[in-house]
Amino acid sequence: MKNKVIILAVLAAFSAISAQSKEITIDGVEGFQDTPMQPDGKWHVHDPARPQPPVVTSGTFSANATPPSDAIVLFDGKDLSQWRDKKTGGPAGWQVEDGVAISAKGDIVTTNVFGDMQLHLEFREPVLKGCEGQDRGNSGVFLMGRYEIQILDCYRNKTYADGAVGGIYGQHPPLANPSRPPGEWQTYDIVFTAPHFAANGEVTTPAFVTVVFNGVVVQNHQVIRGATNWKSPGKYTPHAAELPLALQYHKNAVAFRNIWVRPVSLDNEP
Repeated sequence: MKNKVIILAVLAAFSAISAQSKEITIDGVEGFQDTPMQPDGKWHVHDPARPQPPVVTSGTFSANATPPSDAIVLFDGKDLSQWRDKKTGGPAGWQVEDGVAISAKGDIVTTNVFGDMQLHLEFREPVLKGCEGQDRGNSGVFLMGRYEIQILDCYRNKTYADGAVGGIYGQHPPLANPSRPPGEWQTYDIVFTAPHFAANGEVTTPAFVTVVFNGVVVQNHQVIRGATNWKSPGKYTPHAAELPLALQYHKNAVAFRNIWVRPVSLDNEP
């Protein structure tokens, strides 16, 4: 009887939390205002009232960029041998067609591990009629498998600002929105500095990231507040100095090509 009471209490608490989490719409943007506040105290996580990134016309910077001689090529259009299924550890379940990897079934992670890095990748959003907000071409690149730079079709598509393409998911909206129409190739060039932890697990230096999206800087050496999660402002958990890179499958068939990475060292000498 006691166990039954405990189970019922847990279910009731879970139902109460779920009931409190209600999606609302403000000026055509769906989001939440019952989520935790961001550290600056101005906006809730995924707040639909948070200003939209300004739209700018993108350039052609780094499209089809040839990997540098010291780059580790993660996908050259031939196969996904540098990747594995995140959940099972087996072969990546994505399709490779005409030199393009198309997301399907589940997330994939690299067989290699990385810390500080320069990353280049190109993606193409599918044309999805009748879909809006987070349902339009949702994916993401997870630095060290836990710090997400959002991938989403934000061409004439509003969503909560901290979930827009080029954003550090749930934390920092992009500085601008240079999205191209779905069906066109787009580029990410990312410079990432991994976090460091003391022996007791405390953060000595947080992670930083610079993101150039279609030739436009959308994150400028921006601090990352911790692992990115839905409805969470971010929190650090100590981890290894190098971890796999991950690409997300989020119900949409997003295409990828020309993925390469350069491990880079951090030199702060004057």
